Amino acid sequence: MLRERFNEDLKTAMKSRDQAAVSTLRMINSTLKDRDIAARPKGITQVDEAEIIDMLQKMVRQRQESIELYKQGGRQELVDKEQAEIDLIERYLPKKLSDAEQADAIAKAIAETGAASIKDMGKVMAALKAGYAGRMDFSKVGPALKAKLGG
Repeated sequence: MLRERFNEDLKTAMKSRDQAAVSTLRMINSTLKDRDIAARPKGITQVDEAEIIDMLQKMVRQRQESIELYKQGGRQELVDKEQAEIDLIERYLPKKLSDAEQADAIAKAIAETGAASIKDMGKVMAALKAGYAGRMDFSKVGPALKAKLGG
């Protein structure tokens, strides 16, 4: 589904002569093709949606890191370019959970896995990643989970 959306949006961007969108969508397609090729030795011809979402999240993180460096260097035009790419990439990512929704999901995962201590953190994280991949900021989930499990 995402794969088709990329191609359709690329065609639309080309017709409307939106160079920034064309460039970003071509970059997404190129990165996706690289992932597909890397997966071939495992017997996979095309990576799945979860892998595509992971790829998009990495692309956003890379651009956020670049923005920080460009800000330090006083390169506002590059900051703007990177931010435009982030905005376009985020259109394809699932909607992020709010802090309250994230807290509810953590509580539910703890209950479902029967986690009682910090030793069970891996089980809970696995359950959250399976159910909420792309919708949670897992760098914030870890500390919140530790607090709930008494770590």
